[in-house]
Amino acid sequence: MHLGILQTGHVPAEVAATDGPYATLFGNLFAHRGFTQTLWSVVDGEFPPGPEAADAWLVTGSRHGAYEDHPWIPPLEELIRAIRDANIPLVGSCFGHQIIAQALGGTVEKFKDGWSVGRTDYTVGDRTLSLNAWHQDQVTRLPPGATVHASSDFCANAIVAIGPRILTTQPHPEFENTVIETLITLKGDAVAPDRVAHAKAQLPLPNDNRLIADWLADVLEGADATQAPAFARKMPA
Repeated sequence: MHLGILQTGHVPAEVAATDGPYATLFGNLFAHRGFTQTLWSVVDGEFPPGPEAADAWLVTGSRHGAYEDHPWIPPLEELIRAIRDANIPLVGSCFGHQIIAQALGGTVEKFKDGWSVGRTDYTVGDRTLSLNAWHQDQVTRLPPGATVHASSDFCANAIVAIGPRILTTQPHPEFENTVIETLITLKGDAVAPDRVAHAKAQLPLPNDNRLIADWLADVLEGADATQAPAFARKMPA
């Protein structure tokens, strides 16, 4: 399966030096599935010729806001709609989650309660999963036809399906704890001290990236995004 990665930002140099750029982070996340991948750095004006250039698509995170005025955002939104209209699988992480929602009729805003950083618990069906977050913006109004699969105390629309071919996540399943540790060092001063302290205390604990990786990969390979994953379904009595 050929995955097209739409890169909407660059990880800090310090993260790239230890954990790699986005291509490496997502390559590692899906390594066990054997995907090939091509990256288009849309943040730098590099766009694919069309939605058929890959079998499935992924939109990365970014330091930018989906609502900001950048020349690459309108054509990215057009491409997202073209991918949707072509019925090609599409997933997104953090900014990717937000820009997909915005392109399809949702609203993204800076959240009044500030930043969510580090290991965060999300409710997915009957399960609680721990995933790494680093965001202040959120999807505050869902696009038409969206289904919420996961939420947290901080983020109501954390994992969302938009029809059967699109699945997006506000948390970062591609971020291992080492990435969060580096981001705390680089950007922790912008975050409330109690949240930084909590994130630091959580660094030794495991995360559930692999479960989300398989869920995303299943959708990329054609599974119905509107259906809850097997790990979150109620077992018959």
